[in-house]
This record gives sequence, structure tokens and C-alpha cells, in this order.
Amino acid sequence: MHVTVMPSRARTRPPRTLQPRMLSARTAAAAVGAGGLLLSGCGSSVSPAAQTAAELHDRLPQAVKSAGKLRIGSNLNYAPVDFKDQNGAPAGLDPELAAAIGSYLGLRIEFVDMPFETLIPAVQSKKIDLAMSAVIDTKQRQQGLDDADRPTNPGVDFVDYFITGTSILVKNSNPLGINSLDDLCDHTVAMQRGTIQAEMATRQIAACTRISKPLKLHLLETDEQALAEVASGAAAADLNDYPIAEYNTQAAQGGKFQLVGGQLQSSPYALTLNKDDTALRDVLTKALNQLIRDGSYDKILTKWNVHSGAIQGAVVNGAAS
Repeated sequence: MHVTVMPSRARTRPPRTLQPRMLSARTAAAAVGAGGLLLSGCGSSVSPAAQTAAELHDRLPQAVKSAGKLRIGSNLNYAPVDFKDQNGAPAGLDPELAAAIGSYLGLRIEFVDMPFETLIPAVQSKKIDLAMSAVIDTKQRQQGLDDADRPTNPGVDFVDYFITGTSILVKNSNPLGINSLDDLCDHTVAMQRGTIQAEMATRQIAACTRISKPLKLHLLETDEQALAEVASGAAAADLNDYPIAEYNTQAAQGGKFQLVGGQLQSSPYALTLNKDDTALRDVLTKALNQLIRDGSYDKILTKWNVHSGAIQGAVVNGAAS
């Protein structure tokens, strides 16, 4: 059974439910069903931007035009970037930005909730059109390399749309006095499996071993599980993207955690696409740039209190390392 929610005006403060801002006189609908979570947009205009949108729509792959939608894989458990609201609908930065892209291109957006570590394989096997789930653009992921730089898969293409860094999140009052990666030695750290932070912590194991203070990793299915371990004392810290780490320090989230140290290793969030889908990649890049130019992008980032990560323009495969 599908439940359809009719659109309402976007709110001016960040609500828990998703109310995406649309371009010009566009409307949206959200649907929840067994196959995924839907957001849709349609409308008409004679403005130059709308004409450009029509041109970009014509450049979409035929399969996407025929379907009339984009299937986007996401791990909806990473507030405020991507999560489910109290009604089970997709919410946060990524779903709202995706809704704006879909509205501009005249496409419905279907979010498919899946474990984070399965997103890139799903893109490569074309089970989804793209992934959008705070995925970090790296050279290794572009080229399909493991930590030893050995080829393990075909790689993916990225369209960068946001800049973030890694933060260390600890229990409030920081009882263990942790302020850096080296301070994690002789402790347990919890984090979501398949993330850049998991790779960072794995590299830290060698540094801790050299000083005879072994670091133990708990790699978990969701970040929520990692935070629960920190809250209970089972883990000393969680490594996380700054927007998510900062969000979890807020009083509204219980005031259980605090950030320590500065941000580590700035990296871009990116749309993640199959390397064969260059036409879709290029259309999405141009659509994102239009949202940046017309101010829609800034409004969405401001709404979710993540404007510090704004970029000046979408970039294809822009990772420095």
C-alpha cells in the first residue's frame, strides 16, 4: 500500500519532517511503500532556468526519462544529512537537495534505504541510479582500490556537493580526556562500517601498536549503534562527519556527547554514480550548479544548519586523495 502526502509550503525553521523548497511554481509529493520512499516534483515556467531544465531533461538517459524518476540509495540513519522522520519519510540535507534536483529536472525521487556499505556495490550493479548518503569522494573509491591500492572493483564517479571533516565525538564531560587520534590508543572506538572514519581508525591501529597501547575497533551497522556504545561507556569515542557529530551534541538530542579536537581530513560529500552513466552524471552536475546559482542550495543548507560546508560549484571527481 502506498501513502501519498500532498505538498505544503516550506517552513522557515528546520522541522523534523521533510518540507523541500521547490523552484518557481513547482509542487512535490512524498510516498512511502515497500519498494522505497518517494519524493516527486513537476511544474512549468517560461523562465530561462526552466528552459535550461527542459534541455537537461532531454539529455537524461532514456531509461531515466521513461521511468520518470531517479532511484537513490541511502542509509537513512544519519541525521541531519539523511534520516527518516516520524512518519518514515526521508528527511535531511540529502533528501531535500535530491527533491530540489528532481523538481528542477521534472523527475520523481525514490529513496531506497540500504546499509551504507552496500551503496557503492548497488551503484556498480545498477540496482539504483545513484547513491546520496554522505558518501565521501576519494581517489580510492573512484578507482576501486583497497587500502593497499590494489584494484578490487570498477570504481565509481562522483559529483561533489558539500565539504565536511571528521570529528571525534565522546561522552559529555570527556571522562577519558580524549582530544586527538593518539588519545584513542588503549581504548575502544565505535563507528559505522564502510566509512572513511573506519578506514582512518584502522590506520590508527598501527600507530597505537607501536607504542604498545592497542586500539580496538567496533565496526557497526549504523552510526546510531556506535553512539549507543559511547553513551554506555562500551566505547571511548565515535569518529563521525562533522555535521552529524555536531548535531548529536545538541541539547535536543539529549546532551549526551561533546566534540573534542578539531576537524580532521576535509573531504567532499558526493553523488555516487556508475562510471558508465556519464550522461546522467553531467546532467546532475549542471542541475546542482543551477540550484547553487539560484540560491536554492544555500536555503537548504541553511535550513539544516550545515551552511559551513557549502561549495561554490559542483565538481566531478574532485577528491584530492
